Amino acid sequence: MFSITKTQGRARRGEFTTNHGVVQTPVFMNVATQAAIKGALSSSDLAAVGCQVALSNTYHLHIRPSDDLIRSLGGLHKFMAWNGPILTDSGGVQIFSLAGLRKITEDGVAFQSHVDGRKIFMSPEDCMRIQSNLGSDIAMALDECVEISSTREYIKRSCDRTYRWLIRCRDELERQNSAPDAVNPGQVLFGINQGATFEDIRISHMKQIAELDLPGYAIGGLAVGETTQEMYDIIDAVAGHMPEPKPRYLMGVGTPQNIIEAVARGIDFFDCVMPARNGRHGHFYTWNGVLNINNERYKDDSDPIDVDCDCPVCSDYSRAYIRHLFKAGEMLAMRLAVLHNLYYYNSLMARIRDALDNGEFDELKLQVQSGYCKEP
Repeated sequence: MFSITKTQGRARRGEFTTNHGVVQTPVFMNVATQAAIKGALSSSDLAAVGCQVALSNTYHLHIRPSDDLIRSLGGLHKFMAWNGPILTDSGGVQIFSLAGLRKITEDGVAFQSHVDGRKIFMSPEDCMRIQSNLGSDIAMALDECVEISSTREYIKRSCDRTYRWLIRCRDELERQNSAPDAVNPGQVLFGINQGATFEDIRISHMKQIAELDLPGYAIGGLAVGETTQEMYDIIDAVAGHMPEPKPRYLMGVGTPQNIIEAVARGIDFFDCVMPARNGRHGHFYTWNGVLNINNERYKDDSDPIDVDCDCPVCSDYSRAYIRHLFKAGEMLAMRLAVLHNLYYYNSLMARIRDALDNGEFDELKLQVQSGYCKEP
């Protein structure tokens, strides 16, 4: 399912095969939390910006419109008209954010819906059943994303429970895949490493879950309040204990600098809401830095957002026009911004892959690191 075709240092170039296509890695997964990209992008838009993998969320789709409904309509691929690979996050981070509305036990998580307040219980088996109904290509295991400020004792207990949940997830997904009416019998499970910023707990937990020989592994629980250096230190500590022939996924990260630093540390998969969220506020990623279109200086600027970009937005529209759309409150402003930013992120990953193919990754890394010091 996963093959490494080139390496440069610890950076890896590979291919991951799913029932809905081959993913070229390193890859950035475009976040379609509720089966849609925030910013009015369609699935055909995703294809146009070079998206390889769409990421949707188990918690949100279970709440609304319901995984049973999506299953009845043929699964998530048909529901959102996306024919490429899909990863579904287990919802652990979303449940983590409901600190005052949840209770975690050995059996699972009891919480209240953020939509209507109704009480919901999700066990590891429920999490797998929901994701099986959705029919994604990659299902993430149910885990607890602990607060960075939690005590060492609590974090250790949480990791032990997450490991026991992972075994239950594995067994249940095998059962779901063997059913004659499985939406996607080729669905695979990724386990998630936790441990906050305690390197020894992280390493111990990674060694433990690696013994299960799953199709892939993720580093979770980062980008939730730790410093950037702490994040890099954890990746350094954990990546060396992740199985070499399996894909490695850094969850919820991040900036272009974060991504290229993580690639250099051996990470293959990424996702983050940042390009879409920041775009909706008028922040555009360019090859020379981040451009804030709300600045007065762009009021009569006839240049495209990025003169070095060939996306549909930069091909057709000026900075002055896009700034006008934001100031006028037009929905088109957010659409164009998100379209450009996702094109940029997917193009960045393509450049990383090309650099690895050609033995030029170190040079590209320096370019990305130095390109974000000032606004264009």
